[in-house]
Amino acid sequence: MSSISPALPLLPSKAIAQKETFHFLRCFNNGARIGKPNRGNESMARFRFCIAASPQNLQFPKAKTEKSEKTIRIGVLGASGYTGSEIVRLLANHPNFEITLMTADRKAGQSIGSVFPHLITQDLPKMVAIKDADFSNVDAVFCCLPHGTTQEIIKGLPTRLKIVDLSADFRLRDIVEYEEWYGQPHRAPDLQKEAVYGLTEISREEIRSARLVANPGCYPTSIQLPLIPLIKARLIELRNIIIDSKSGVSGAGRGAKEANLYTEVAEGIHSYGVTRHRHVPEIEQGLTDASHAKVMVSFTPHLMPMSRGMQSTIYVEMTPGVTVEDLYQQLRTCYEDEEFVILLEKGVVPHTRNVRGSNYCFMNVYPDRIPGRAIIISVGSNKHCLA
Repeated sequence: MSSISPALPLLPSKAIAQKETFHFLRCFNNGARIGKPNRGNESMARFRFCIAASPQNLQFPKAKTEKSEKTIRIGVLGASGYTGSEIVRLLANHPNFEITLMTADRKAGQSIGSVFPHLITQDLPKMVAIKDADFSNVDAVFCCLPHGTTQEIIKGLPTRLKIVDLSADFRLRDIVEYEEWYGQPHRAPDLQKEAVYGLTEISREEIRSARLVANPGCYPTSIQLPLIPLIKARLIELRNIIIDSKSGVSGAGRGAKEANLYTEVAEGIHSYGVTRHRHVPEIEQGLTDASHAKVMVSFTPHLMPMSRGMQSTIYVEMTPGVTVEDLYQQLRTCYEDEEFVILLEKGVVPHTRNVRGSNYCFMNVYPDRIPGRAIIISVGSNKHCLA
């Protein structure tokens, strides 16, 4: 029975492509290496982003995708949803992973290509109902099921499996807080105790040894990545943090919902979850951990008439004597060696179109007109979590 090698840590979906994906990207540049964009090299950046941003562009003939000898066998639960399809797309082209199981109750018996035609060239097993799933040929599982259904299913999985859960079911350490915000009791409190919050750039070492990883929410990722380094360095005040976030419609999942119909969403901006969005406790949990003191934020999300993409505009108060230059340099130091977090050149505004369909988070920081305050803009793709 093969197992997951310690040298190949299972990271959240946000980071599973990393250097191996760039091996494939080099095929588009006649063998020339494409690494992290050089600061100011905008032509290279645009070239690389357009490749990473298109699901179709990351499809390769099976013969050209040589699997490593250390292959990890993967099961994807909920493969027919938006999140599931993204996991399948990334894993199918990764040299260290082989998808051996996919579940989708409503689409049981169908191929993934019949549901998502851009995956039709992949040699993948047919989807089965989760009750018929056989885990004997699986080393690790990506669980892409809606919150509230995940706890019981993960609780019933073989304990030898590594698990990355992309729902919200294991993100909050406090199960009382989970019940308050999600309206139902936690059904796997013992599992919650061992779950590791999977924001890779912040908790990489803990994730390496975890059996169960809770993949972060989309809004919390775009917010915590810029704020946590600044809070840890005591460069911003813990009070008066205001966050205005906007998301594409796919972040709500693939289920049929009246509020997500084209005629309901098009030609407008829709605020929702005002003061009570379920990502609030997740955001505050991460910021509180960074500060070692209780942090509360003002957070308002908005639904935008686009399929995917996310932007968080964050307003903060700097601590006495701190400048915007200090914030910029702290973020640069923190993320200069990270593959997927890009601090743009000073003055450049991040745009969602430049990260669409990719693993990237682009960010930048600006002085506010109000003395002592700064504005941070962070953008990413929103199809890596189940809200």
